[in-house]
Amino acid sequence: MSAARTPLRRARVATFALFATNGLVMGAWVVQIPAIERQTGVGHALLGLLLLVLGAGAFVGMQLCGPLADRFGARLVAPPAAALCGLALAGPALAGGAAGLAIALLLLGLGNGALDVAMNAHAVQVERHAGRPVMSAFHATYSLGAGAAALLGGLLQAAGAGLVVPAVTVAVAGLVVAVATRPFLLPREQVPVGAAPVPPRRGRRTPGRIWGLAVLALCFFLAEGVANDWSTLNLTSVHGATPAAAAAAYIGFSVAMTAGRLVADRVTARIGPVAVVRWGGLTGAVGLAVVVVAPSVPVAVAGWTVFGLGVSGCVPQLFSAAGTGDPRTSGTFVARVAGLGYLGMLAGPAVIGPLTALMPLNVAFLLPALLCAVAAAGARLVRPVPRQSGSEPAAPVTGTGTAPRS
Repeated sequence: MSAARTPLRRARVATFALFATNGLVMGAWVVQIPAIERQTGVGHALLGLLLLVLGAGAFVGMQLCGPLADRFGARLVAPPAAALCGLALAGPALAGGAAGLAIALLLLGLGNGALDVAMNAHAVQVERHAGRPVMSAFHATYSLGAGAAALLGGLLQAAGAGLVVPAVTVAVAGLVVAVATRPFLLPREQVPVGAAPVPPRRGRRTPGRIWGLAVLALCFFLAEGVANDWSTLNLTSVHGATPAAAAAAYIGFSVAMTAGRLVADRVTARIGPVAVVRWGGLTGAVGLAVVVVAPSVPVAVAGWTVFGLGVSGCVPQLFSAAGTGDPRTSGTFVARVAGLGYLGMLAGPAVIGPLTALMPLNVAFLLPALLCAVAAAGARLVRPVPRQSGSEPAAPVTGTGTAPRS
């Protein structure tokens, strides 16, 4: 690799580290939930409300961090967000009651949301300079980090390590990543030559295309949320599977999701992002349709696996599309897409519950299947838009510390 490409390569590795850290934090949090529930003495109902605090914090963190990334650059915003995200994980482990847990979850949500937007904004910048799709590989790293944290956290709990040791370990990892990645992240891009001035924030409107991408994100994230919370219940309640056997549904979904993202960049480079979203959404809808009519556990597991493989490469294309165009607003636009998508992730499990009062659980999965089909129909929104008028092509990143024009 030439010397001119070395800074870009380092920036890409640093971005992988940020995504892995975010996955590590959230995976460690998920595996701790039952123990934290017992430690704080909150019941299922109150825990459900407190999880909404986590989601609200994440949404606020996303909307705050997007404009900050545009103004100061992801290079300055991402490391503090990674540090906050890692340190905040210790809060729930130290909480002694509902009030302390609520504050801890709010901070964890803020850190998670801020890091989510900052790392995706920087990933868009890396992809712009790489000149080829790389976003899906970053998202695959998040999945790998979450899976590793869940596995390690489970082993530590089985060994009697408690909650504090894993939380402090992840907090230290977040600080290390924040410090180590800072020098290698790309500097903020300069104003394009001849570009029209960006209006003040109060007078700036989010384009309809960005809201359209946000709606597609809501559709895909809602469907993914259903898989996260209802796939195992589908096998136990509909097919009478044991809890151990039912876990195969989520394992199949998550493994297929990760594997798909590892190859999605090459597929995108070959057939384009529109085809990836269109055929991915349709494949996801077919997978859920198989789950609806599945006569046995193996067929249902196959349906969840097909669903995970289908949607695996779709969400990364939405983030890439949101950052296309004027780099001065990419962080804000990524925040819009991520924020509405995150609301979909929270809404998915909540929507399925009331539907089960009207229809069998497997039939309720027709809703996320329909949303995947709707998202596939809107795939044209991810088509790359022309760059800002008067701008120059992204120059290769050099080691001078000068932001390239784009």
